Amino acid sequence: MQNTTSQSQARTFNLILTAILIALVFVATLLLNIKLPIRANGGLIHMGTAMLFIISISFGPKKGAIAGAVGMGLFDLISGWTLWAPITFLVRGLQGYIVGKIAWSNGRNGNSKGYNLLATIVSIPPMIAGYYIWEAFLFNSWIIPMASIPGDIVQNVVGVLVAIPLCVLLKKTPFFK
Repeated sequence: MQNTTSQSQARTFNLILTAILIALVFVATLLLNIKLPIRANGGLIHMGTAMLFIISISFGPKKGAIAGAVGMGLFDLISGWTLWAPITFLVRGLQGYIVGKIAWSNGRNGNSKGYNLLATIVSIPPMIAGYYIWEAFLFNSWIIPMASIPGDIVQNVVGVLVAIPLCVLLKKTPFFK
């Protein structure tokens, strides 16, 4: 009986933690963003990317993928970026998975600054490529989506610059020890 109760409590904690992480990505994307005036269909720099990196490094690939996909996908659905929701779900889920997988490889559990930085950098090209291909499909052009690439790069660089130092600090807290 005790084992069943502890398993149930662990599953409940895991579910609550995952929901909180999704909410953190959603709120960071919704409230901490700047719309770019560089193209007709918009462009957005937001802290959701930094939060995605922080969660993937701190909690691993599964939670990083779920939080990134659902948190940013929900943002797209409710904030006028609905056409981007399917690719956001796929690409941001993949980005979170890549970061977590590398940061947590070989038992590192997100504790290596070097691997964490590598993880975030490696995750950027698939994200940019995914959005580029999606926009090429939407606009029936391989040229138009090029206007999005600088904003995507800036968004990811800002995410890395915010996430890596914060992860160093977070990993020193009792929760992660």
